[in-house]
Amino acid sequence: MNKDNKYEEIINFQQNLDRKTFLNQAEKRCAGVDSPLPIGFGQTISQPSLVANMTYWLEPDPALTVLEIGTGSGYQTAFLAEFFARVYTVERIPNLSKKAQTTLDYLGYDNIEFNTGDGTTGWPENAPYDRIIVTAAASSVPEPLKSQLKVSGLLLIPVGGTNYQKLTKIKKTDTENFESEVLEYVRFVELVGDNGWQ
Repeated sequence: MNKDNKYEEIINFQQNLDRKTFLNQAEKRCAGVDSPLPIGFGQTISQPSLVANMTYWLEPDPALTVLEIGTGSGYQTAFLAEFFARVYTVERIPNLSKKAQTTLDYLGYDNIEFNTGDGTTGWPENAPYDRIIVTAAASSVPEPLKSQLKVSGLLLIPVGGTNYQKLTKIKKTDTENFESEVLEYVRFVELVGDNGWQ
């Protein structure tokens, strides 16, 4: 990855954001380790390096809106809230959504809208979005997410099986067509829902 000013901004933010804030008590001692950690309910918080890279690959802009599928601990959400105008985030597990909202409110973010439900259907009421990021593994790209992306918008999603996936960056070139690029191999928990894993 070629480093530029935006990447440096993201890394500086990462270094100043205390990951312990997003972790349960038992995992706080491991906050500085660059690896995923459990957050309960069979879910994980991603390693900081991947969160920084995913934020960068979204090509953030303070004038754009982003839809996040999989709020989780809210760690990735904080990066999005820092570098985008508005964040819409969907989490299927109510307890995680509530805890993330409490954490992000505590950190002072007021540009985040939270929703609890099936992330594979997106959040159509606020569509279309400039960017969409999915923080769980899909066997294929959910059609509702593709339809809720603006033309020229970007979608970042891990696609593959349950053991590993290809982190894929998708650009919507017009209303019917998309270009995709594989960025790296990753391993995420499954994206569960009507348009994901059952």
